[in-house]
Amino acid sequence: MDVICIPVAEGVSLTLRLWPGERVPLLLVHGLASNALLWQGVAEELASAGHAVAAVDQRGHGQSDKTDDGYDFASLAADLTAVIAALGWQRPLVAGQSWGGNVALQLAARPPALLSGLILLDGGWIDLSRFGTWEQCHRSMAPPPVIGTTAAQVESMLRQRHPDWPESGIRGQMACYEVRRDGTVEPWLTRRRHLSILRHLWEQRPAALYPSVDVPVLLLPCDDGSASVSRKREEVAGAEAGLARSRTLWHQGDHDLHAQHPEKVARLIIDCLSDGFWP
Repeated sequence: MDVICIPVAEGVSLTLRLWPGERVPLLLVHGLASNALLWQGVAEELASAGHAVAAVDQRGHGQSDKTDDGYDFASLAADLTAVIAALGWQRPLVAGQSWGGNVALQLAARPPALLSGLILLDGGWIDLSRFGTWEQCHRSMAPPPVIGTTAAQVESMLRQRHPDWPESGIRGQMACYEVRRDGTVEPWLTRRRHLSILRHLWEQRPAALYPSVDVPVLLLPCDDGSASVSRKREEVAGAEAGLARSRTLWHQGDHDLHAQHPEKVARLIIDCLSDGFWP
């Protein structure tokens, strides 16, 4: 695995973790306030099957540049377009988790067609208009304060909350934070940039994009047992109705299923490649 930086816009470079391979390439896109390392377990499984894989830190996240603007979906999709071009890939598969799924959907809806297929892992259909107003969305979805919490406390909390996660998942989640000299943490994604992304997510309407997506889409929603699953089922049904070609595979598990069960997620992708779902 190599770590590289790719310029995607004036003054903006993104950091990627890259695994070589000869089979269909895959670009893996993380969710809000996350980072590329959450995909590492999946990437290693895909690479072991011969696929070229790149996991990207989106702008403002992880080791990529921390810009003050460019968090609208058009700019984020343009970032991924630049990544694909720089890698020299022809019609890769793109997988996006949570908000990253909504970014991947925006990319797939942009002409010209750059992808051969799309994988939406517990995201891509997220529509925050249910909150009615931005103020309601802000109150409900704003990031919790963590500054002042020690890295040891965060790691302990993660291990208690996710006892079945492999080490790759725990390490990936910890990589969402910068550890200060005093041992406390600060998210790489600042609160102001987090809220900027959230505002653009509140404004996006995935249903308006579905008719423009002409590649097969694998929907991987997760049932975490929470009260919000019924709403998610409605959103997924809307995606199924709006997309030209899709396949839905529900799973019991965490929102970060790629961190919790990387082998399972990789196998689902490989199986869909093997049975011809993506031409």
